[in-house]
Amino acid sequence: MEIAVFMHRHLMIPITDTSQIGEARRAATRLAEDLQFNATDAGRVSIIATELATNLVRHATTGGSILMLAQESAGEKHLEITAIDSGPGMADVQRCLQDGFSTAGTPGNGLGAVRRLADQMDLLSSPTGTAIWCRIAAQAPAQKHTERSFAFGAVCVPAPMEILCGDAWRIERAPGRASILVADGLGHGPSAFEAAEAVAGIFDKNPFDSPRSLIEAAHSAISGTRGAAVAIANIDLQAGKLIYAGVGNISGSLLTAGASRGLFSHNGIVGHQVRKVQEFEYPFDAQSMLIMHSDGLQTRWSLEKYPGLARRHPAVIAGVLYRDFKRGKDDATVIVAAPAAAGEAVP
Repeated sequence: MEIAVFMHRHLMIPITDTSQIGEARRAATRLAEDLQFNATDAGRVSIIATELATNLVRHATTGGSILMLAQESAGEKHLEITAIDSGPGMADVQRCLQDGFSTAGTPGNGLGAVRRLADQMDLLSSPTGTAIWCRIAAQAPAQKHTERSFAFGAVCVPAPMEILCGDAWRIERAPGRASILVADGLGHGPSAFEAAEAVAGIFDKNPFDSPRSLIEAAHSAISGTRGAAVAIANIDLQAGKLIYAGVGNISGSLLTAGASRGLFSHNGIVGHQVRKVQEFEYPFDAQSMLIMHSDGLQTRWSLEKYPGLARRHPAVIAGVLYRDFKRGKDDATVIVAAPAAAGEAVP
């Protein structure tokens, strides 16, 4: 397998005043330490987190949030940092990205420094808000970078006042293939977390088994838990198809050539009452995009309302959808996956 996600950790930090800039920097540094980044890479993380958080305080009308995702998989370690706000946007994006340009007077000299220090960066800015995504990878000498057929973005945030998230997600990638899981434990808190993670454990063992067989296995395995809504998508680029199965209120959408279609799930609760598990096949090509999310997000979103968003990195898309359509009272997870250019993530 090309990538097996066996560790990922999300953090979300609201940024509304200067005291939270240090909180964001310290949180990012702790995640870098967890990933065993060397001093140079940890320094890059610290500066990037500081710059992005400072921009939110200085420029965003009502502040914003810093989303972080730490991942370690198949010998690859990286940290993703996404800053999101609701406006007013950047008047001149290209000028803001010039190294040394900083209207906020930040210590790293603005977004130019962020672009220089990050291994990858992408953003979308408009009067309704800005989303800036960065990836910082550990540069261990023994690290082997493999060709990636898919790029993805993920946001997974617990309900307010909860520490554990009752949602779980996974993605397994192989050349030309991807298998993606979203599970939403009933309710929220520790019991929902237990149910969702139990489903993820079933997926981890055989991620490229058929979606139907994985859901049926999860149904038997988590019968003693609260239960969960579950959806699994299996993508085969060479065959040009996506196989999808779902039980419960996980939303799936397939975007191809400017059109969007919903993916069908049956009613039920995995682990309690499942009347039918059925697979559905959809065409999927190099221009397709898959979006899956739990009911912590509203379903009335449309990428057409955001000019240029569909061409951005999946992590930027996930951040914008979370920012604008989270319900705010439940766990929220959104996964965006799309074919990548040969050997690289979507630019």
